[in-house]
Amino acid sequence: MCGQLDERGVRLLAASEARAAGYGGIAAVARATGIARSTIGRGLADLDQTALPAGQVRRSGSGRKPVQEKDPTLLADLRRLVEPATLGDPMRPLLWVSKSHAKLSEGLCAMGHSISPNTVGKLLREELGYSRQSNRKSLEGASHADRDGQFAHINARACAFQAAGRPVISVDTKKKELIGPFKNAGSDYRPKGSPEAVNVHDFPDKTLGKVAPYGIYDPLDNRGWVSLGIDHDTAEFAVNAIRTWHERVGSVRYAGSDRLLITADCGGSNGVRVRLWKLELQKLADETGLTISVCHYPPGTSKWNKIEHRLFCHITQNWRGHPLTSHAAVVDLIAATTTATGLKVDCVLDPRRYTKGIKVSNAEMARLNIQGDEFHPEWNYTIAPRASHPT
Repeated sequence: MCGQLDERGVRLLAASEARAAGYGGIAAVARATGIARSTIGRGLADLDQTALPAGQVRRSGSGRKPVQEKDPTLLADLRRLVEPATLGDPMRPLLWVSKSHAKLSEGLCAMGHSISPNTVGKLLREELGYSRQSNRKSLEGASHADRDGQFAHINARACAFQAAGRPVISVDTKKKELIGPFKNAGSDYRPKGSPEAVNVHDFPDKTLGKVAPYGIYDPLDNRGWVSLGIDHDTAEFAVNAIRTWHERVGSVRYAGSDRLLITADCGGSNGVRVRLWKLELQKLADETGLTISVCHYPPGTSKWNKIEHRLFCHITQNWRGHPLTSHAAVVDLIAATTTATGLKVDCVLDPRRYTKGIKVSNAEMARLNIQGDEFHPEWNYTIAPRASHPT
């Protein structure tokens, strides 16, 4: 029973037994339990006093003094070691890359203190209010002066298109994924003790390689489309994905519409400065008769692209913990993505090969039927079909 009681409980139990035994009870309990007579005597005194606050075992003033009381400069020196302002200072005893309890303990001992790593951890938590923190992505860097204006422009254009029954799509390339028995972040339910085995090293398979999922999201229809490329992520690949979406979905969902609005990031294969992107969109306009308007998000705001938090995040959640062992597996996992709000996703494999580094001449750019908007024409422009290229 004594093993289940704290120091105060053992003392009170022994004292109550001694008091119940009467004369000679202290000696009898001491012989039976091995508890010192002085301890039983303190227990008898405790029985006659008011109860201590909950959780307190010893009387006020008893027990070992806190280390910071015996060493008045300890907390100040510990705070100086872990203070954010000292990060990376070569004149300090510790650098920012080494903040373990053991290293902090060594640093304090080198400064003349005597402290263990466990005590360092306790002081950090209870006295200084420190805890282990990870990085948080919250700094966006310098923003463009017309950032809010561009968001308002995109919103106004999208609302106008949707009100007229015309398609508005958000496009982007999801990060490339390795194909094969490789670890995929996240976890899923499996029989206990039998996790799925994957490769120790993430070296790309020379046969299977990587895939580049190019996504197209229709916010009005809450429908996603993903072209799974097996080659380079080029502007030709991006526009071909839009072409395939229009042939199979857009021309049916928005039958009779002769205009299309695309919202895209400023960089990547659909970047604002990519000449091939505009040339391929011109070809698509010539082929389909569509007048294609494009609005790019301002620099550094790719996370605001609707496709990121309306489509890609759900795909990642759906295939968490599943190794992407084949192209067919990736297609099936993407196509199986659904949400409670009604999201549906179509996915097709694009087996074509795309050449990198295609140069677009000034003469080819001059032949484009492109018109920039009054507000930031480099971000907002419209490409119409050319008369010399019939539909």
